[in-house]
Amino acid sequence: MYGALDISTSGMVAQRTRMSVIASNIANVNSLQNAKGEYDPYRRRAAMFSPGDPSAPTPQGRSMGVHVAEIQIEQDALRKEYRPGHRFADADGYVMVPDIDPTMEWVNAMQASRAYEANVVAAETTKSMMAQALRILA
Repeated sequence: MYGALDISTSGMVAQRTRMSVIASNIANVNSLQNAKGEYDPYRRRAAMFSPGDPSAPTPQGRSMGVHVAEIQIEQDALRKEYRPGHRFADADGYVMVPDIDPTMEWVNAMQASRAYEANVVAAETTKSMMAQALRILA
């Protein structure tokens, strides 16, 4: 009976995690150093979804829904930018910077937001149908 709610809830949790990853990408679009102050350009991250919900209490529940299987770091997500005189520039004056397109990140954020909203509507509809069914039985 609660399977549909579990599915919607797992979708909301997954999309919330995806939004956090996207926000991190946008926030670090110009980050060239790690926490220790060493040159280590930020690399774009992406949330990878998989079917099922491993946190569900029942075997049936674990087979439904979706979860974030991993946060993938794109190691090749760097591009050369000409910045002569920059302290991290190579001999030719190029600095490797994060290859993050803020426009695409915003598009991905809007998509995640819409998917989250769709799961909220599905959960509310399921709750409404359950309430109607209980009224009929009573």
